[in-house]
Amino acid sequence: MNVEDEIAPKLLVGKNIIIAARGNSLRTLSKYIENISDDDIINLEMVTGQPVVYDFDDGVNVLSKEKY
Repeated sequence: MNVEDEIAPKLLVGKNIIIAARGNSLRTLSKYIENISDDDIINLEMVTGQPVVYDFDDGVNVLSKEKY
């Protein structure tokens, strides 16, 4: 799945997206979405089963991130 080709266009037209994954897949996606550096990504903890919700502006920039 390519974020720029698959996810961003849907967000731009106001669709909600659910991505179910775990571990390194979510870490990679978070790195891209949050512009996390290679050095800092190793410190990102992803808890199995914990939903993470991002809100985006009209330019697909992160407005907020909430963990539940």
